[in-house]
Amino acid sequence: MKMARGFQRFTDRSQVFTSLVPAEARRPSKDCGTILYMERVSVSFDGFKAINDLNLFIDMGELRCIIGPNGAGKTTMMDIITGKTAPDTGRVIFGERTDLLALTEPDIARAGIGRKFQKPTVFERHTVFENLELSMAGDKRAWSLLGAELDDADRDRIMEVIGITGLSDVVDRDAGDLSHGQKQWLEIGMLLMQDPLLLLVDEPVAGMTHQEMDKTAELLTSLAGRHSVVVVEHDMDFVRSIARKVTVLHQGSVLAEGNMEQVQNDPRVIDVYLGG
Repeated sequence: MKMARGFQRFTDRSQVFTSLVPAEARRPSKDCGTILYMERVSVSFDGFKAINDLNLFIDMGELRCIIGPNGAGKTTMMDIITGKTAPDTGRVIFGERTDLLALTEPDIARAGIGRKFQKPTVFERHTVFENLELSMAGDKRAWSLLGAELDDADRDRIMEVIGITGLSDVVDRDAGDLSHGQKQWLEIGMLLMQDPLLLLVDEPVAGMTHQEMDKTAELLTSLAGRHSVVVVEHDMDFVRSIARKVTVLHQGSVLAEGNMEQVQNDPRVIDVYLGG
């Protein structure tokens, strides 16, 4: 029934989707109700169906957790959203009328989608502040050559993100000297400098201490509302600490969806993922 309602939400907008943006990045309005539509998406690799008739709908400003066993299609799903993998069938709509399947990976990023991979990627020989400066939205290709300086608004934005990510105490420290958790928060901050509307976060607490996990939960929860946040994670204790709505993937499609209590008590989820 949940999938049917989601499909109805999609078809209700079919008139709008007849004029999808074909070849350029259009940043959706923050007033749109649903930020991401994936309808009947499938993709196969050498005969293996990694994504199988997937329907997924993410609302503007929500925090969604995606869980499921290895091979369920979680990474492939994010690859499709960010343009790394092209599906065989289906369509993926960002906001009201941007066809993500017609855009390149850089165009998708410019449209307002940021992705954080499991292993943090930071500029280790630069300070936390410099990492955020290098990640600012806009054309920075000539900055290092021209010696451009930050204006007050840019500096304020960097300091705002430093506060959000809890890195105030290490702002002048080289990224390579940070703890694993701090590097993860820095990379999230680097994505925030692009002001994404949709943030995809892949296994953010892998390798973290319990204290770092708690701080990561606070960070991701604080981002919801201003951003739509999709978290793929295996650590069920962490998922329980942040979950508002959970989607369970299995064999490339949605097996179950709802709040944490509904999902963890679903016999199908217990059978294929959580264990008896």
